[in-house]
Amino acid sequence: MATATVPLGNSGLTPPPQQLTAVDIDAKLDFYGTYLYLNEQVTLQSQDPVLNEAAQRLGVSLRQTEDELTRNMLASTASFINCTGGSNGDNPTEPNRSDVDNVIQTLAGNNAYTIEDNIEGDDKFGTAPVRDAYFALGSTDLIRSIENISGFVAKAQYPYQATVLRPEWGSVSNLRFLLSSIGSVTPNASALGANVYNMFCVGMEAYACIEQDGYSAQFIYRPPIYDGPLALNASCGWKMAEVPRITNDAWVINLRMTQRP
Repeated sequence: MATATVPLGNSGLTPPPQQLTAVDIDAKLDFYGTYLYLNEQVTLQSQDPVLNEAAQRLGVSLRQTEDELTRNMLASTASFINCTGGSNGDNPTEPNRSDVDNVIQTLAGNNAYTIEDNIEGDDKFGTAPVRDAYFALGSTDLIRSIENISGFVAKAQYPYQATVLRPEWGSVSNLRFLLSSIGSVTPNASALGANVYNMFCVGMEAYACIEQDGYSAQFIYRPPIYDGPLALNASCGWKMAEVPRITNDAWVINLRMTQRP
């Protein structure tokens, strides 16, 4: 909404109202799932350990599927910045502090809210305060490059660890890096033919994952009796209905970079 800088005055007259508008963003749900078979002889002899492990592996498969769908969706953003502050002579270059400052300034200028609150400094050896921050989602191939950015603070140096996320690697200024082995990579796309890594820098509510009500994650187990005439195999799997969607392109910036030499 627009700001209201005109004084109401003493006339008693009611100023004109503003009008709210709504923007509908289309998103089509898709269904996903996978399963595996377990021979009845396995489940008869060691049912609990095998089924428990199978359920855990299927859970990882489900969440990594969500991650990959979100990664592919974020790659469609129209907003990107090429790193230029590095020294490897490529285009884009490896990330530099000036590139981090550039993307933070752009997100802040677009009124993107930070996701994580600041962590105050404490009297603990080797720790440092951490600013309120946007998230940067990228590949673990960039660990060496990120750790060499000026001002990098490893997550082990955060004075308070309760809010630290498992995939978090550290922070630079107002950017906290979350890295994964399935981070986005565009092969041989730099000026010198190197892989270009897409680091998605996002603010709060920049994107959303829409789920079908009551269908976000289903674990399905069928005992061997439902398999066939000889009841040879049990099955277990997962199924979900979901679609990720960018809600504001101005709050998602793809910081494109190559690796440090």
